[in-house]
Amino acid sequence: MASALIEHKLALLPDMPGCYMMKDKHGRIIYVGKAKNLKHRVRSYFKSSHEGKTAKLVAEIADFETIITSNDKEAFLLEITLIQKHQPYFNIKLKKGNGYPYIKITNERDPQLVITDKIRNDGAYYFGPYPNVYAANETLHFLWRTYPLRRCHGYQHRPCLYYHMGQCLGACFRKVPKAEYDEQIQKIKRFLNGDVADAKKEIVAKMQQAAAKLEFERAAELRDQLHYIETTVEKQKIISKDYTPRDIFAYYVDKGWLSIQVFFIRQARLMKREKRLFPIATDPSEAVTDFIAQFYQEEGNMVPKEILVPADIEKDLLQEALHVPVRTPQRGTKRALLLMAQKNSRLVLEEKFRLLELDDRQTVGAQREIMTALGLPAGHVIEAFDHSHIQGINPVSAMVTFVDGQPVKKLYRKYKLAEDTGGNSADEAANTREVIRRRYLRLLKEHEKMPDLILMDGGIIEMNAAKDVLENELDLHIPVAGMVKNDKHKTAALLFGDDAHEIPLDHKSQGFYLLQRIQDEVHRFAITFHRELRGKNTLSSKLESIKGVGPKTRIKLLKHFKTLNNIKKASVDELTALGISSTVAKTIKLTLQ
Repeated sequence: MASALIEHKLALLPDMPGCYMMKDKHGRIIYVGKAKNLKHRVRSYFKSSHEGKTAKLVAEIADFETIITSNDKEAFLLEITLIQKHQPYFNIKLKKGNGYPYIKITNERDPQLVITDKIRNDGAYYFGPYPNVYAANETLHFLWRTYPLRRCHGYQHRPCLYYHMGQCLGACFRKVPKAEYDEQIQKIKRFLNGDVADAKKEIVAKMQQAAAKLEFERAAELRDQLHYIETTVEKQKIISKDYTPRDIFAYYVDKGWLSIQVFFIRQARLMKREKRLFPIATDPSEAVTDFIAQFYQEEGNMVPKEILVPADIEKDLLQEALHVPVRTPQRGTKRALLLMAQKNSRLVLEEKFRLLELDDRQTVGAQREIMTALGLPAGHVIEAFDHSHIQGINPVSAMVTFVDGQPVKKLYRKYKLAEDTGGNSADEAANTREVIRRRYLRLLKEHEKMPDLILMDGGIIEMNAAKDVLENELDLHIPVAGMVKNDKHKTAALLFGDDAHEIPLDHKSQGFYLLQRIQDEVHRFAITFHRELRGKNTLSSKLESIKGVGPKTRIKLLKHFKTLNNIKKASVDELTALGISSTVAKTIKLTLQ
C-alpha cells in the first residue's frame, strides 16, 4: 500500500510526457522509466497488482521524482541519459543478460589484436559477439601467428620473443610503417568477416604435410585449429551474401509477461541468440523500444550497422538514439529471420507458463486435491509427525511443514521424548500425545496460527491419540489424518474421520504423490534425528565409563574431537593439550584401544 507521501504526489502528477525516477528509503534511484502520460504510468505501479521482479521493485519504492518533457521523443532520449548516469539497480536487474567476448583490433599507432567483453567508443574495430569463448581464443591465437600486429609492450631497443616467433611486426625495436599494419588489418577483417577460404586451405596443406612427416601431434593441433576457426567464424550456415552486421529483435507478450528474442547476425551468419523474460506493466511496444535502447548501454553489447524490429516499434526514436538504421523487413531472408525470432520468443514464454502450471499442479494443486478428498476447505499449511526409537530407547519425534505443497525446512521441529522401555503400541500413543501436546500448547501460548491439517505417520493409533489431545485437552479442532504404509514400506492409504475410514486417492494423482513426499520426508527427518542422538549418547556413555573422565572432560573431548574414532586416533599429547592430565589421557587411550 502506497504511503501518504506517495498518495499525495500521485494526485499531483501531470497528464504530460516525461521521465520518472523511483527511489528507495535511502533516496537512491532504483528505477528510471519514461511515459507518454506520467499520471497514468506512475499511478499504475501503485494502483495495479504485479508479480515477480516488478512486484519486488514496487515493494522497495519509498518516493519518486518526475521530469516533464515537451514530447515522447525527448522523454525517450532523456531516459537513456538518466539510466547511463544513475545505473539504477532494477533497470539492470529486470533486463540484463550475459555478455560474450569480441575480438578487437585496437586503435593505436601500433595496433594489437585482443579479446574483450567491453565495447567502447574508442575507434577500434570489434568483431563478434562469439558465444564459444574457448574457440574465440583459439582463433585469436591463429590470427597472431598468421597475421601478426603487435604482441609486445612497445619499443624496447631490441626484438621481443614474439618477433622471433613471427607473431609481432617489430614495434619493439623499429618504427613499423603504417602501410604494413593496414595490410595486415585488411586481411584480419576479411578473415573475421567470413572470408576464411585461403586460411583454411593453408591449414589443411600444413596438416597434410605434418601427417606425411608422421608429426601426428602437430597435425592434431592444426586439425583442432581448423575446428576452432569453423566454430568461431562459420558457426551457422550462411544466410545471405550481405555481410552487414545486424541485430534482430522480436517479441511476444502474454499474461503480463514480455518475451524478447535477439538474433545476432555477423559474417552473414546467425552467430548467437539471446532471450530475455520479464514482467511488464506498460504497453508492450513501448517496453520493447525501451529495452532495445537500454540493451546497447549494457557492457558487451555493441551497436551493429543495422537493427531489424517488428512494425509497431518506434523506429525513428531508436534511430535518433542509436545513430544506426532501424528497419522492419517486408520480404526475403530478413523477414523470415524476424518471424523466426518472434516464433522463438513465443515458444520461450509458453514454456515458462507450462513449467509454472506443472509446478502449481505438483504443489498447490496437489495439496488442494488432498484437502478436497478429505472434504476440507482449501488450506495452506500441513504439519506431519513421525516417531523413531529402538525398543523404547532414545525416543524422538520429528515434525515437517509443507506450505502450499512445498517443504519449508526452517519450520521443521525435533523433539526428544520421555523414555518408556516397553516398546509396544501404547508407547506410540504416548509419544504422539506428548509431541502433539508440546507442539500445539506452545502455539496457543504464543498466539501462533494453527495448521490447516495434521498428518500422523503410523495410522489409526497415532491419529486417535493426536485427536484426543487436541480436542479434549487443548480444545482445538484441527483436522487429523493418518498415513499408512504397506508391507513394502510404501505409502498405501490415508485414514480420516471418527471411523478412520480410508480416503480414496488415485495412486497416480499428484495429490497421492505429494502424500508420499510428505510421509517420506517426515520419516527421513525423524530417523536422521534419532541416529544423531543415538550416536552422541553412545559416545558419551563410553566416555563416562572411563575412570577419571568427568562431565567437564567429556564436554572438552566431544567439542574438540566430535567422534569416538577421532578420540581413538588422537595422541596423548593432543589429549593433554586440552588440559587433561597425562595420567587420564593415557587411561583414555588404553581404554578405547
